Amino acid sequence: MDEHRSPINPIRLANLDAVRGLGVLGIFFLNIYFMGNSFFGYAPHEVQPTSDIVIAILSNFFLEGRFFSLFAMLFGVGILIQYQRQQTNIAMTCKIQKNQRIKCRQYWLIIFGIIHAIFIFPGDILLSYGVAGLLAFRYITLSADELIRKAKWFIFLSLIPIALISLMPDEQVYLRDSAFFIEQLSAWTGSYTQQLTLHLNLLAYMLAVIPLTLMWFIAGLMLLGMALYKRNIFIDGLDNKTLWQCVFWAIILSSFDSLLSLSGKPMWQAISDLLLWFSAIATALIYIHIIVKYCQNTPHRLKLLQNVGKLAFSLYILQSIVGIVLLRYITPDWLYSLDRIGYLSIAIIYSVLQLLMADIYLRRFNQGPLEKLWRALVSRTS
Repeated sequence: MDEHRSPINPIRLANLDAVRGLGVLGIFFLNIYFMGNSFFGYAPHEVQPTSDIVIAILSNFFLEGRFFSLFAMLFGVGILIQYQRQQTNIAMTCKIQKNQRIKCRQYWLIIFGIIHAIFIFPGDILLSYGVAGLLAFRYITLSADELIRKAKWFIFLSLIPIALISLMPDEQVYLRDSAFFIEQLSAWTGSYTQQLTLHLNLLAYMLAVIPLTLMWFIAGLMLLGMALYKRNIFIDGLDNKTLWQCVFWAIILSSFDSLLSLSGKPMWQAISDLLLWFSAIATALIYIHIIVKYCQNTPHRLKLLQNVGKLAFSLYILQSIVGIVLLRYITPDWLYSLDRIGYLSIAIIYSVLQLLMADIYLRRFNQGPLEKLWRALVSRTS
């Protein structure tokens, strides 16, 4: 990929909205498994049905980690765009004042993430993204090549502790209909006070893990996103050589990931978790390329997807509320019986609803409620 100059006066890119929209819809296909038991997620059968195996393989190729990586790159792009806008803002002549506004956005994102993790869904990503964003911002002035080198180091270093955590033996067997499975679901569908206790425990775990692993991995992806933006990848897409390299590694790594994850052996499954992160990056880049080439920065192409992207923050939080209310309060019995195809069906139906909701909402309003709140809080405190 050749070096290009990113726009000095960046405008809203339809391509970015469409990519963000895909990320918002896609992340629910993974989070839905954790709306019941937010720590262990989906409980496999001792003898897995064919539909579960097929969906698991498809997920390894197209879903797992893909939208997490996609969002991290987009957050990096968002920070860079904000930074470039601040540089052209005459009202902000002081460099410290300019930087403070961007940092303030990350601080508020962290606060939103903590509130979300405690009171709604402990599988929150906002806290991790906010912390990682503060780290990534330190390197925002680097060239695209320097950003990529730094991103590689961050990602590599983060995978060492991730590997150690993955290889730790798990004494509990979390299988469908096991005593441990029933005990866990009983706790997660108990009173709200019980759920808050579990949320706080999981948040404490995340606070311990983030500085060691997620902060560096996500920051690496954010730096990669900045580099892609500086090289105009979000306008022109990938060059052919890079695209086919991504396709090659996505297929190879996803294939090995699927074989190892279905082996039934803890050691191989732990290794598959590491392969997943690399295949996710390659696949996320392919998704970016496809949307950029099809959308071509045209507001009327992929408009429904763009609408979802414009309301990403609000829809992400709403996903958590809908998923938690549905599976823990309205239909908790589903948690004992739903197979992967059931969760997939819920995700598909709700994705269609999100496309419709975003379209209807933006006919009347220009900005999502949480997007508006976030901007107002940043304006008042920076």
